[in-house]
Amino acid sequence: MRNTPAFTFMAWGGFILGILFEYVGLYNLEEPLYVKGYYAIGAAFLIVTCLVLQKTIRDNEEDKINHPELESEPA
Repeated sequence: MRNTPAFTFMAWGGFILGILFEYVGLYNLEEPLYVKGYYAIGAAFLIVTCLVLQKTIRDNEEDKINHPELESEPA
């Protein structure tokens, strides 16, 4: 097991709190709805791309460890 339950809880808690604070701030923003929508879509896109990027980096690093023969092949 790589992470303790406490660390996993802290990671999920920070992630959920960050999203909550982002959207509470958007809700309280005194701008027209289309501006709030633009920021909301931008925030959602940023969240998804961060998750995909961290998974891709992790998978690539695990592949280097588990399959070192793939490292020497030309791209």
